[in-house]
Formats: sequence, C-alpha cells, structure tokens
Amino acid sequence: MSDSNVSPLVSREGWHVMHLFYQIDHSQWSLLGDDEKRAAKTRLTELVQEIRATKDTHLLTFAIATPKADIGFMLLTPDLQVATAYEKQLTLSLGPEILSPAYSYLSMTESSEYTTTSAQYAAETLIGEKGLTEGSAEFEQAMKEFEERMAHYLKHRLYPVLPDWPAICFYPMSKRRSGADNWYSLSYEARRELMSGHARVGRTYSGRILQLITGSTGLDEYEWGVTLLAKDTIDIKSIVYEMRFDEVSARYAEFGDFYIGMQLPLDELFRRVCL
Repeated sequence: MSDSNVSPLVSREGWHVMHLFYQIDHSQWSLLGDDEKRAAKTRLTELVQEIRATKDTHLLTFAIATPKADIGFMLLTPDLQVATAYEKQLTLSLGPEILSPAYSYLSMTESSEYTTTSAQYAAETLIGEKGLTEGSAEFEQAMKEFEERMAHYLKHRLYPVLPDWPAICFYPMSKRRSGADNWYSLSYEARRELMSGHARVGRTYSGRILQLITGSTGLDEYEWGVTLLAKDTIDIKSIVYEMRFDEVSARYAEFGDFYIGMQLPLDELFRRVCL
C-alpha cells in the first residue's frame, strides 16, 4: 500500500503497533441480504490478505472472550501512515455501521533500557560471578555466545514475528509517579536491579509465554502495552499473578483493562462471532 502524495512516517527504530478492538452491531448486520453479507466478509478477507502481504507488516486476528469486544486485530508495520490507513479500512471493511470501535491502543516496538550490555555481562557475570579471566579462550567464547543471544533478543523486540498460539492477552500499564513510589525518582542502577528480578520471573515461562512489550509514552494513555501469547490461558493467569508479587509490579505498576482473545483464521473467526 502506498500513496505517492503522502510522505512515509517511519521511525528510525522499531515498528508502529495498533491494538484494535471492535463490537459488532448484529442488528445492522441482520439487515443485510445474504449476497451483501458474503461480499462484506470477502472484503475483510481480501483486506487481511493485502495487509499481510505488505512488506514488514503483520496482522493478528482474534475473537475476544468476553463482551468487552467481539473482534480484535493487532497490526504491526513500520509506517504510521500505512497503519492508520489500514485501521480505517478495517473499521469499514464489513460496512459503515457494522464494526464499532470498543478500544484501541497505539504503541511502538522498542528495546529495553535495562538490557544487559556486553561490558556489564563481562564485568558482572563472567569476571564477577564466574571468575573468568578477560581475554581467555573461555571468556571470549562466552562473550561471543552472549552477543549472539542479545542480537537475536533485540531483533525480536524491535522487529517481532509473533506465533499463532491460540491465547492472546493485551493490557496497558504505567509506572507510578507519586510520593515514595515514584519510579522516575529512582536511580538508573536501582531501576535496573528491580527490573532484573522482574525479568528472572519472566524467563521461567520461556516456551509457554511469548511477551512483547511496546512503548507508548507520548503516544497513548499509558506508557507501555503488553501483549502475551500462550498455548494455555493458565500460563497467562500464572505469570501475571506471580509478577504481582515482584516489587516492580507490587509497588510501582498501574494497569489498564485486560483483553483476552483467541487467535483464529478468518473463516472460523466469522463463525465464532456469528457473522
């Protein structure tokens, strides 16, 4: 998708991310004839195919598990102009009064400021904890493996490819800025230490939870959007509950509403939401 009259709005790092949640107006849908319904579903199907065929663009489609919304989309793409154009087309895809926006959230993929650097890993882990000698063969091999792991991790944070695991959870969050619980009054080292404990909990869910944290400071109401993908909803429930006891969450975190959905191919999605 392109418009030669509009300059791209592409960030120098990361992708734009839109979480879009819609209610279906079944009273309006019921007024359509069978041919009109088939044409509407074909339009949405073709639009989803077009979006997914766009370079560096991903679209997840899912049914929402509660009456908060009916259908959800997660759109990731470099150009905010493209993201916005596709959002408008998705909203109108089934007809002008069928999909009604229930909630939306704009954020961007980002790296973490608390990611361990090569210098920190060398000094704290290899020399401080393991007692390796800088420059030794074992030290150099460990550094090479660390840098390869981090390159993969950072690429996933900025340019993710998300799996089709059935359960998807989204919620926004911010850090508190009040009194003694002002996250931003802490030193960087204090924040980094707290976040390292938070990360250790997350790593225990490797293979069961895929977590994507996207930044939204200055873009939307909260400061981050959190997307969790899982094969079992109990893992979503468990990781969120366990992290509530970590000081980062217990003392400093504020959360918005949680949206739970199930990733589905479009033909099954249409059946699930009674279209």
